[in-house]
Amino acid sequence: MSVTITPPRERECELCGRRERWDEEATGWQIADEPGEVYCIHEWDINGSFTPLRE
Repeated sequence: MSVTITPPRERECELCGRRERWDEEATGWQIADEPGEVYCIHEWDINGSFTPLRE
């Protein structure tokens, strides 16, 4: 039995609305649209409803 971990490809801050996407070439998160609130301590929407494990 093999398990695959699937990381999130997009995320959005629940406080300021900043959206980011994963960039494979840069191996990091890139801002998708507007930068959101500069001084926000981002609360990403990746929580218990996101399931990174697949069989």
